[in-house]
Amino acid sequence: MRENPLVLHVLGARPNFVKAAPVVRALGELGVRQGIIHTGQHYDALMSDVFFADLGLPEPVANLGVGSGSHAKQTAALLVGLEEVVQAQDPDLVVVYGDVNSTLAAILVCAKLGVPTAHVEAGLRSFDRGMPEEVNRVVTDALADLLFATSPEALAFLANEGVPASKVHLVGNPMIDSLFSALPKLDPAPVVARLGLPARYAVATLHRPANVDTPEAAKELVDAVLEVSRQVPIVVPIHPRGKARLAEAGLVDGETIKVVDPLGYVDFLSLVRGAALVVTDSGGVQEETTMLGVPCLTVRPNTERPITITHGTNRLVTPALLPAAAEKALADGAATPAGELPVLWDGKSGPRIATVIAAWLKGDNLAPASQGKRPE
Repeated sequence: MRENPLVLHVLGARPNFVKAAPVVRALGELGVRQGIIHTGQHYDALMSDVFFADLGLPEPVANLGVGSGSHAKQTAALLVGLEEVVQAQDPDLVVVYGDVNSTLAAILVCAKLGVPTAHVEAGLRSFDRGMPEEVNRVVTDALADLLFATSPEALAFLANEGVPASKVHLVGNPMIDSLFSALPKLDPAPVVARLGLPARYAVATLHRPANVDTPEAAKELVDAVLEVSRQVPIVVPIHPRGKARLAEAGLVDGETIKVVDPLGYVDFLSLVRGAALVVTDSGGVQEETTMLGVPCLTVRPNTERPITITHGTNRLVTPALLPAAAEKALADGAATPAGELPVLWDGKSGPRIATVIAAWLKGDNLAPASQGKRPE
């Protein structure tokens, strides 16, 4: 290993930025040289640039600006762009996050170039290969050299796939680190006032292809959300990829529905913190509502984050069952006892990851958490 090794972080979408910030900060405190490649998979400034500011991330060393497109076109553009940057930067380790196309492209490029990689949020599984994200997760974990798991069940999933235990470290959830750091700034009142919302409201975030990419699915989902809005007013920050389709299906401003542009990290979580209910199909939002103790209904047949159901306020629902589930959740209120969070969701995941990476860069072998050593 070189005397002053370089770590590159590949970030492509909102959840990546949130997970990376604690790791980047902790590595910086250890004096590790690092840089960020922003792939531009989220091309809207409100979906990416604002997160750099909100999370204190440094300016990227490269911005590929790949934008939107089909999975094949987007991944192809990412492969070409990332290969050029990785070859030019010559890193000693590339860290990828989550399950977006940027993650898949980076792991493939690095595998071909012989560049070591680390995957933060390894081992999550929905066991639904119909989800593009599930394919990305499986391929990424098969190729990564270091795997950082956020929850205990991920260790078993990785073992079942033949991933050597020596590669795997149970570190907790860096997304929760970011949320801990942001808590003092999460004040719902200014955002609620700016958006003209009542004191009691719900938040909905909907963008998964299975929910919005066909007129039939979008219409079924929108009809269910509109029915929920008769119980509680709903604000919907709409992801660019689903905006037109959901509007065609009838999701437009009305008396009980407020459609808004994507929000920054602090504004969005402030809104969630004050909500009576969240309706989502996002993985990260399931985790954030779990920590904040806000009832969450996930409109999906499965989740790669089962820990949010066993420890949190999350429940899987179909569009048909959404209105009734919302009525019950609104009546029950928050269900997470104060202080009860999944194991290692303690705001210290970033330092745990940084410690393992720094040791790895020096050639030291740390005992993996999957072999019984629980990180301190």
